[in-house]
Amino acid sequence: MTPTNTPKNMEPISRQQLNAATADDLAEILRGPRERAAAWVRTAAEGGVVEAQAVFGQMLLDGQGLPVDREQAVYWFKRAADADHPMAMNMLGQCHHHGWGVPVNLVLATYWYRLAAQQGLDWGMYNYATALALGEGICADRPQALAWFEKAAALGHAKSINIIGGFHEDGWEVPVDKQQAFEHYRRAAEGGDFRGQFNYARLLIERGDIDAALPWLDRLPETATPAFLAKARAFLEQAADARVRAKAAELAARPATRGPAA
Repeated sequence: MTPTNTPKNMEPISRQQLNAATADDLAEILRGPRERAAAWVRTAAEGGVVEAQAVFGQMLLDGQGLPVDREQAVYWFKRAADADHPMAMNMLGQCHHHGWGVPVNLVLATYWYRLAAQQGLDWGMYNYATALALGEGICADRPQALAWFEKAAALGHAKSINIIGGFHEDGWEVPVDKQQAFEHYRRAAEGGDFRGQFNYARLLIERGDIDAALPWLDRLPETATPAFLAKARAFLEQAADARVRAKAAELAARPATRGPAA
C-alpha cells in the first residue's frame, strides 16, 4: 500500500517550508483550518516524523481536512506503529477490530492492543483488558483483564475506573463490594465517562439521594452514544421516584450530541 495523491483542495507544503516553521508557527497551523493543517501534517509524515504519521492516520480515518480514506489511515498507523508509537498501535488494533480499511481480525486487533498496553498507553491497556475480559481474539482471562484495567485506572483512565466498579458490583474476581463500586463509579463520573456518570447516578438513586443523582443524568447527552442513552432512559422510566421518571422524559427530548461510538 502506498500513499495516495494529494487531494485537489490540499495546499502542497514543501520540506523547506516545514523545516523553516517554528514551534509557534506549527501550533498556529494546527489550530487553523483543517485542510491547511492536514497538508502540513502530511509533509511531516512523509518526511518520517512518527508523531505526524500517527496524526495523519487519524485525520484520514476521521476525514479531518481531507476525504476519509481508511486504507490510507491503516498505512500511516502501521508506519508509526512500526516505529513504536503507542497510539498508532492502539489505532491499528481499532482498525482490525472494526474493519476500518482492513478485514475484521480480532486476533490482530488484540495483538496491537497488547503492544500498545505494554508501551504504557492507557487506551491500549483498556482495549487489551476488554479483549481479555470478553475473550475476543484471545482466551478469556478475567483476572488478567482486571490487572490491566487497574493499570489503566492508575493512570486516570476513566473508562477503566468504571469497569473496575462493575467488577466490584458484580463480584467478578473480587468479592462483591457495593461501596468500592460506588467509589469507582464516582471517580469515573468525575473523569467524564458517561457510563460512569450513569452508574454513579444509579447507585445514588438506590441510596435515595435523588438530588445528587439528577445532575449526573443531565450530563449524559453531552457524551453518551444514542444507543446508550436509549438504554439509560428505558432503565430510568422504571424508577419508583417520579423525579427520576421525569428525568427520563427530559432525556428523551434531548438527543445525544455525539454520534455512534466507534
